[in-house]
Amino acid sequence: MVFEKVKKLIVEQMGTEEDEITLETTSDDLGMDSLDLVEMVMVVEEEFDIEFLDEDAMNISTVGEMVDYIKNKM
Repeated sequence: MVFEKVKKLIVEQMGTEEDEITLETTSDDLGMDSLDLVEMVMVVEEEFDIEFLDEDAMNISTVGEMVDYIKNKM
């Protein structure tokens, strides 16, 4: 469930095809720069009603790590 929501948010934010996103997909794979990453964190925080610590957000490198982080915060 969390992965599907995150995938949908990435598609909306980055215009990426949904079938290109896996748990192993990195921000580099998605063509994200630092501004894109910050925007994605803000969208995820709003969608899941959680808050990322700055150092945690910068240490997330894959979609799977983001999903795990969200699950741990919920």
